[in-house]
Amino acid sequence: MHIAILTFEGYNELDSLIALGVLNRLKGDDWRVTLATPSPKVTSMNGVVVERMSTLEEACAADAVIVGSGIATREVVEDPAIMSVLRGLDPSRQLIAAQCSGALVLARLGLLDGVPACTDLTTRPWVVAAGVDVLDQPFFAKGDVATAGGCLASPYLAAWTIARLRGRDAAEGALHYVAPVGEKDAYVARAWRNISPYLPAPAPEPVGAGRPAGRDAAR
Repeated sequence: MHIAILTFEGYNELDSLIALGVLNRLKGDDWRVTLATPSPKVTSMNGVVVERMSTLEEACAADAVIVGSGIATREVVEDPAIMSVLRGLDPSRQLIAAQCSGALVLARLGLLDGVPACTDLTTRPWVVAAGVDVLDQPFFAKGDVATAGGCLASPYLAAWTIARLRGRDAAEGALHYVAPVGEKDAYVARAWRNISPYLPAPAPEPVGAGRPAGRDAAR
């Protein structure tokens, strides 16, 4: 299972690295979380340099993709080399999420057509100009596409991704670990109020599962 966090030049550390930390609360040979960058190294808005862990092409083949935010997102969406690769993103076969200005990337790729989105206050007018309705809330998802607005909403995207790939218990465990001491239960409950309405309904229990019914139950 590969989860790629798209991380561009001028990236916001809170968006990419918090998601990376929360997602990596899960361990296992079948669980891989990477920063996918367009170049061997990228520098954050505050000067933090990270090295590429996967390519954009690899991200397009990942099981889940989170599009990070940053101060240069408008330049990213005008870069034909980057955007031509990102046209390989496909919500029919992978989870796709965007943090803050990452919603502008999804909008330009046509992945938010008819889908409202969450984003940060600075990016909001650009996303609206791209023809997307912006919601005044931290998280929203429709099907396999999710968006979050505000840097500290990044754990919501990570938890939604974990819940979709590994289930609610795993997502709650990851959130509980990173939550402030003394506030853990309240933090998880608040996060879950924002996330759970946008998760698929649990599959109904098969008929005959658990305690037998009818005549067999009376035996």
